[in-house]
Amino acid sequence: MMPLYRLFLQTAATHLRAFLRRRMQKWPDEVEDLVQESLLAIHNQRHTYDPAAPLTSWMYAITKYKLIDWMRRHARQDALNDPLDDEHELFSSAASDAADAGRDLNKVLTLLPEQQRAAILHTKVDGWSVRETATALRISEASVKVAVHRGLKALAEKLRIK
Repeated sequence: MMPLYRLFLQTAATHLRAFLRRRMQKWPDEVEDLVQESLLAIHNQRHTYDPAAPLTSWMYAITKYKLIDWMRRHARQDALNDPLDDEHELFSSAASDAADAGRDLNKVLTLLPEQQRAAILHTKVDGWSVRETATALRISEASVKVAVHRGLKALAEKLRIK
């Protein structure tokens, strides 16, 4: 039986490899190095992961920053040769992925009552504090916490594959 963490790293590597291949079509030989750098960064930053947030988004964010660092190094090394004109193409799919995720999130949140939906949007998406959310919704801080908890629980039950 394979240790769980090793299985996680192997699965993560598969996802990150595909993520990077789409963005590094001009440099296919560099993909594996960036996958390894990203896995190391994920391991080193594992304490920053919030279990309430999507794991893949957190992993892709770390990998995106590794890619940006690589691009900066690559641009400095190749500054005298070919300019890096197609940077925007590397991240164009990331922007569309984010837009798709936003639409999916809005669709899923419509399944919830208004107070739960607003509490989740303000605290989990917009990054507001519980106090700020309570003030905006004109409810107590405890009610915000309960609304978020119940809303997330309801979403998990509604989205569970049967």
